[in-house]
Amino acid sequence: MKPQRSLTVEVAEALAIQALTFIAEDGDRLGRFLAITGIGPAEIRAASAEPGFLAGVLDYVAGDEKMVTEFAAAAGIDPSHIGAARAALGGGNWEREVP
Repeated sequence: MKPQRSLTVEVAEALAIQALTFIAEDGDRLGRFLAITGIGPAEIRAASAEPGFLAGVLDYVAGDEKMVTEFAAAAGIDPSHIGAARAALGGGNWEREVP
């Protein structure tokens, strides 16, 4: 595995959006993501505007080695870029605020 390199926030956000698209393309992946995050399908767009959401998407992908491998292959990136993107986004873990 190649060493992680620094990414800009813009590049990291673009990679996280690409990861979210990857998740959404498969019903099982999307269902699990929604169940774990507690958001509904209609709420994804609003949730994506919340601080830390994109970092949370990358955390979710990084938490499943098979998904890391599949996403990296689909995106044509080295798997280490996921961690580099997560680091570029900084902050803590995203947790949905429940009213």
